[in-house]
Amino acid sequence: MNRLQHLRLLADYNRWMNDKLYAAAARLAEDDLMRDTGAFFGSLFDTLNHIVVGDTLWLKRFARHPDGLPALAGLDGLPQPQALNERQCATLLELRKRRAELDALISAMTAQLTEAHLDRALAYHNTRGLAQCKPFHGLLAHFFNHQTHHRGQASTLLSQFGEDLGVTDLIALIEDVPG
Repeated sequence: MNRLQHLRLLADYNRWMNDKLYAAAARLAEDDLMRDTGAFFGSLFDTLNHIVVGDTLWLKRFARHPDGLPALAGLDGLPQPQALNERQCATLLELRKRRAELDALISAMTAQLTEAHLDRALAYHNTRGLAQCKPFHGLLAHFFNHQTHHRGQASTLLSQFGEDLGVTDLIALIEDVPG
């Protein structure tokens, strides 16, 4: 599997896991969804919200790639988050819709990537305003890892409320090959 195939697999995994998380979250009572559980972002809702915030911030940075990524033009209508815990939506239904929009953009972006995109550096400012310039492939690796990290937290919170996500391992999406 080459780098582009790997990133496309991660985009598929991202969408698959988000579908599972939001379906499970939708089965919870509103009080449970919003309850501060002591997790890093407090509630399950706020953990899911943070993933949307992080993805929005990164995708808006990625949209400024020097070689261009037209698939990310759909971000223009989304507000720029000002804080990592800034609520993007008031309800789970609205957040799930935003999540689906972002996942579609992520899939479109990864379908559009070339090796040349991956080898370029991307200059951006982090949330503290510090100028950064890093290899784009490394930033994409961080992007997908960040999602996985916080989905793990969300998965734990769901299990504490009695929701079983079933299989969550990436290997479930990796094709079998003749041995």
